[in-house]
Amino acid sequence: MAKLSLFERRRRRVRTALKARAGGRPRLSVHRSGRHIYAQIIDDAAGKTLASASTLTKGSKGPGANVDAAAKVGAELAAAAKKAGVTTVVFDRGGFLFHGRVKALADAAREGGLEF
Repeated sequence: MAKLSLFERRRRRVRTALKARAGGRPRLSVHRSGRHIYAQIIDDAAGKTLASASTLTKGSKGPGANVDAAAKVGAELAAAAKKAGVTTVVFDRGGFLFHGRVKALADAAREGGLEF
C-alpha cells in the first residue's frame, strides 16, 4: 500500500473518530480549496446530502478564499439545514486544521442555529 500523505492520514483519523461518536447524527463536511469553500450536511445512513452551501452559489461574487466568505457560507448552510429540519450535526473538518476559514464557517453555522 502506498504511503498516505499527512493530509490524508489526518482526514482518515478525524473521520474515523467522528463516525464512532456520531450517534446517527448527520455530518457537516467541509472542503476548502485555494479559491472556494464548500460545506454540506450528509446523512451517512441514507447516503444523501441534506443541505449544502458554497462560495459558488448564486449570491456570491468572486473567489471565496477569505474568512468573510467562509462565514457567509456557514450562515447559508445553517439556514438550509433549518429548512431541511436538521438541528444537530457532527462537524467533519476533514484533514483541514480548525482555524481560519474552517473555524469561521463553523462559528457562523453555530450562530445560525446548528448544534455541534
